[in-house]
Amino acid sequence: MTYFEQLHPWCIVRNFPSQDCVVVARFRCYNDATAYLQVLQRQANNVKFVVKFNSQT
Repeated sequence: MTYFEQLHPWCIVRNFPSQDCVVVARFRCYNDATAYLQVLQRQANNVKFVVKFNSQT
C-alpha cells in the first residue's frame, strides 16, 4: 500500500459483472466520498458504485 493510499482510505469502487472491481477515486474522509458518489450516480445512472473503507496496513 502506497503512502497516498494510506492517507486516503475511503474508496469509490465500480463493480463489473465479471467480479472485477476498479477503484475510481480515493478520499480522506467519508463525507467527501459520499458526496462524490452522489455526483457519479447522477452522471451514470446505470452504473453501480460503492463506497468502501480500505483498511489494509
